[in-house]
Formats: sequence, C-alpha cells, structure tokens
Amino acid sequence: MIDFHTHTPAWHTATLLNGTPFGPDDFVGFMDRAGIDRAVVLAHDGLFRSSPQANEELAEFVAAYPDRLVGFGTYSPRHREAVDEIRRCFTELGLRGIKLHPWLQGFSVHEPEVDRLVDAVAEHGGIVLSHDGTPPYSTAGQLAALASRHPTVPLVLGHAGLHDLWRESLAAIQEYENVYACLCGTPPYASRRILEAAPPGKVVFGTDAGLSDRVSQDYAVARIREIDHWGIEPDLRQALLFDNPRRLLEVGSA
Repeated sequence: MIDFHTHTPAWHTATLLNGTPFGPDDFVGFMDRAGIDRAVVLAHDGLFRSSPQANEELAEFVAAYPDRLVGFGTYSPRHREAVDEIRRCFTELGLRGIKLHPWLQGFSVHEPEVDRLVDAVAEHGGIVLSHDGTPPYSTAGQLAALASRHPTVPLVLGHAGLHDLWRESLAAIQEYENVYACLCGTPPYASRRILEAAPPGKVVFGTDAGLSDRVSQDYAVARIREIDHWGIEPDLRQALLFDNPRRLLEVGSA
C-alpha cells in the first residue's frame, strides 16, 4: 500500500507534540511491519516554524530510502522568501510537493501570497497537500477555490474533512477535477460514504504516522487494520491503497 500522509519526527518542536525521535531506518521498519510499500512524508517542524532547515532535514530523511519515501516540504506563504524556498524544495532538495497548514501557519488560502506559492509548485509539476477539516482557514470549500485558480496542480485534502466537514470535502472532489481527498483521521462511516460516492481515482489513504510517542507508530498500524472493518468492496480497497495514490504521484511527476 501507499500511505499518502506521514510525518518526519518533531526534531525541534517535540515539546509541542510529545513525539519521539526516530530515523529513516526506524520509519521504514515501521512501514515493513505495517505493510506500507511507499509513503509520502510531510515536513513537521516547518509547520510550526518555517525554515529552510526544516525542508533540508526532510530531504535528508527521505533521501535515505528514495524508492520508499516521497518528501513534501512546507513554508508559510506570508514569509517574504516563501516562493524562493518552495522553488528550492524542488530544484535543490528533490522534493515532490508541498504541505500547507492554513490553521497552524495562520493564513487564508485566498491571500495572493498563496497563489504565488502554488504557481511555484506548478512550475515544477508538484502536488499540494493541505490540512483540511478545521475552520476557519482550512475548509474544503476554501481549498477548492484555491484549486480552481490552479487547475494544473493536484490539491489533496489531507484529512478529507475529518469529523465535521467530510461532506464538504466529498462535494469538492466531486466538483473539481484536480481536488483529491486523503482519508486520514476521517471517521469510518464518513470514509465509507466518501469511497462509495467519490469519482474514480479521487481518494487516497493516510495514517498520519510520525506523531506517536513510540517509534513503532502503533496508532498508525491500528488505522490500517481498521480498514478491514469498513465493509468496502475489494476493488475500492485496491484503488484506495494502491492504484489511486500511484496515479496521483505519477500525475505530480509529469
């Protein structure tokens, strides 16, 4: 399977999250035990404190296993140097996309700075994955508006609306061709409904691994096992865990 939503350790912000340090070997060991073939790894410290260092550390982490780990950097669009740093993520650091977190990074996706950031992603054929499901700044409708202004850039709703806004996330992937949903922390009943109603190819899965206080990432393993109880058809499971994320990563590298 391909896990489309994982994180590096919180090397510099651990006191905020109670996470534990781990290295690439530890993380790939967790992946092997959990049955994960490939993982999209998102910058972690950079969500709290934007810095080139955070992206560099992410790039070093994923470079240890380039066939298994795909890195997405981050930078707050309100920083003057943000566009240059995002370009550097692609040109120098070899990352494949960016993670936005409007809620933690404190911006609205309607700000012109965000469009300039996404334009930089478009220049390099990258993917945008954004936190969603928590108002006021991280709703699917707001992110869909951003996607509509950048129709060549795949935009992934990182949590498919969580508990409260999953219906809005479903509507977004139904209406906008370049909007996708990642079932990550989405409740089982909502995940089933999204899978049943989504257009083909529009839903991927993520565990949010990397946030645990255990190197074994036990909660992430439990989220994978939970899929067995969703009651979805085998073809939907195959698409969710293998076919859809593989095609999306191919689109992002085109």
